Order: sequence, then structure tokens, then C-alpha cells
Amino acid sequence: MVTLHSPAGPNASSGRTTTPLLVILYLFAVVLPIYVHAGPLLLSALRVLLLLTILPLMAKLLMGRYGRLMLPDIFFVLHTLWMIVALAYNNPDRVIQQTGSVGVEFIGGYIISRACIRDRESFLGMVKWLSTIIILLLPFSLLEARTGNPTLINLIRSLPGVGSVAVVYAEPRFGIERVQSTFAHPIHFGLLCSVAFSLTFVSMKSIWSRAKNIFISGIVFCSGLLALSSGAFLALILQIGLILWNWALRRLHWRWWLLVGLFATLYVAIDLLSTRTPIRVFMTYATFSPHTAYWRSIIFEWGMINVWDNPIFGIGLNDWVRPSYMVSGSMDNFWLVLAVRYGIPGMMVLTIGFLAGLFRVMAVSLKGDEQLINIRRAWVFTMVGLSFTLATVHIWTNIYSFVFFIFGAGMWLLSADPNTNSASDDDTTGTDMPPKRPENRYTRFPPKTSTK
Repeated sequence: MVTLHSPAGPNASSGRTTTPLLVILYLFAVVLPIYVHAGPLLLSALRVLLLLTILPLMAKLLMGRYGRLMLPDIFFVLHTLWMIVALAYNNPDRVIQQTGSVGVEFIGGYIISRACIRDRESFLGMVKWLSTIIILLLPFSLLEARTGNPTLINLIRSLPGVGSVAVVYAEPRFGIERVQSTFAHPIHFGLLCSVAFSLTFVSMKSIWSRAKNIFISGIVFCSGLLALSSGAFLALILQIGLILWNWALRRLHWRWWLLVGLFATLYVAIDLLSTRTPIRVFMTYATFSPHTAYWRSIIFEWGMINVWDNPIFGIGLNDWVRPSYMVSGSMDNFWLVLAVRYGIPGMMVLTIGFLAGLFRVMAVSLKGDEQLINIRRAWVFTMVGLSFTLATVHIWTNIYSFVFFIFGAGMWLLSADPNTNSASDDDTTGTDMPPKRPENRYTRFPPKTSTK
């Protein structure tokens, strides 16, 4: 266990955070794009780590070593099994390769966080390491924004015996090169930073001083902007909106129901007044250019045609049907890709698991423990931002695993005990026995004297 010491804020139950070594290794594996070939498999540093840990961690999870089984545990395993079935139906020659890469990335990232992040100390420690990694990447990000040269990727590619992700040429925006950093696409780097923003700004407010919190959160925010990705920008804006809404209406206990009502009203109004569906309107304003918005609407239209033509098993890894002028097979919608590739059942079991975990964490009572409430807010804000963003981008490889790692990192909140420190954070014996009643009791009556 790696222990980091910080002064606790007034609402903190502890100023100490502990980060399991496996979590630290995982986070560095996410940002290190090192690949080696092992037969038909292309193994990244992350995949090697997951292959070494997934079986023992999965066995312990199913045995209840990490608490009782939760709905996301069950539905995510079902999604992995359905993925295998759909691939066996559509691409039987690629089942092993795809399961050993994509399947392991998905369920492996989730299980590591479920197993290792079990309390507030390990959660906050994970956030510290995540923000530290983004700060370490900052000099390279600034250099790439100016030159367009992903220094770390090119450095790894120059080493003998290993490979890395391809260098992506993305059209500059606003006169700035889009930062790919160490990921397969600039979108993925932006998504990493957008995930870290709320986790840093909201959950660490009881650990760091206000100045330090704003400074580090500002670095994370600006790093996310360097990707110049509309998906990452949307996630950041949504999170800032939720933070401001919570602050402005903090005295209203029903402020979140009010927000849900406003969104529902807006959806109905757009549906009634606009010639476009609310989803198309959302796609229009969730991009940097009208051309991108128009293109995504066509992708969504033809993607749904493929879904309804192959509703059960999807099309697997086969090419999807689309007009001849759509040369690229890119589909910028994670949820849509799931339905196209693995059918409606494959998409639904993952979505149900995701929403079940999110809503149950939102509903759990943490009354009286301000630090736990802030951790819950940070995680929920991140997940809400991701839910919308994943409708405008597709994720794969390391960032795909990372998204579900962060999701699993919030599952311990379902069994969190408010206002309770871990045993290592206090000097007591850790027992739940009430304090002994003092033997000398004070009353207004004089002590009785015995007579013989």
C-alpha cells in the first residue's frame, strides 16, 4: 500500500489516503502505450496487467471477498458472455483474439477497481495519482499543442522490439494542434482529463486547501481542452454546470428533481416544436462544426438501420451497411457501436448495469458525512458527463478499460458507512463497544453512609 499524507479539512474524517499498488500500476499502464506481439495477440502493457490479474480477482469477486455481488457485477459479466456469443455467431475465427483483448480490457478494468478501491482512503488516493499523472503529462501536452509532435509516442516507437499507438493526424482547431498525448486518439486524452476534473475538484476539497484544489483542477481542465475534442468539452461543461447548479441551489433538498424536471420539459418542448428529434438537436450542439453534426446524424440514422436489421446478435466485427459516400467506417457513438456490434441484448445488459449502479449510488444515504457526500457528487457528476459524452464519441483500447475502471471505483459507496473512520485512521482499538460509564456519578444527594 502506498500512503500519501495530507492535512485534513474541517469535514474530513481523515487526511490520509492509501492507494493499492495494483491501482497505481493500472493507472500508469493506461497512459503507457507500449505494445508487443504475442502470436495473434497484440498485447499492451495494460492488457498484460489485466491478463495476469483478472482470473484471481474475478474468482474472489464471485466468492464475495469484495462484498456482496451487485447488479453491475452480474450485468457486466453477462455483457462479456453475450459479447462472446455474438462474436461466435458473426466472427467465429476472431472470438479468442477479441475476447482476449476487448473483453479483458472491459471487465478487467472494472474488477480491479471493485477489488482495490473499497473505501474513501483508496478512492481519494486514486484521484491523487490520476491528477498527478495528468500534471506529469502537461509539459509534453503543451509541446504537442504547439508542434503537433506526440513526443512520448514517437519515443516508444523508436525503441527496438516494442510498438505503440499510431500517430493520428487531426486537423488543427483554432490554430492549435490537437493533443493526442499517449492515447490512440486526441478524443481519448480529452476524455481522461474530463473524467479527472470533477473527481479532483469536488472530492478533494476536504483534503487539499482551496488554492491547491483550484490550481490542480485548473491544470486538469486546461489539459482536457488541449485535445480540442467536442466530446471532452461537452463532458467538462456538463460537470461545471452540475457543480454550479449544486452550489447555487445548495439550500434546496429537491434541486436535483428540479433539474430532472427541467430537462424532461426541455426534451418534450424540442420534440413538439422542432422538425428534428431531440437526439438530432443534441448532436447539433454537441460538436464544434455543423458539418460534424450533420455527419453524426447520418451515422446515427444508418447505425440504427443496422441495429434493426440485426437486433439479436448484431453484426460483430463485420463492416456495417451505409451509403457509398460514407467511405470511413468510423461510428462516433459508443452506445450505438455496442448495439450494432453485439445486438440489442449486448447493449442493454451493459446499459442496465451502468444505470443500476449509477442510480443506486445516487440514492444511498450518506447524511451527515460531508466528505462522503463530496466523493459521491464527484463520481456521479463524472458518470453523468460520461453518459452524454459517450453518445458523441467511441472509445477503445486503454480509455475503454479506464472508463469502466472509474465506474467500478464508485461501487464501494453502496456499502459506505457515514461518519466512520477506518481503523488505521484513529488510535482506538476499532471496537464498536460504547464507552464505559464513569463509576463516580454526580448527584445533588449526599452519599449514603452505612450503619452497623
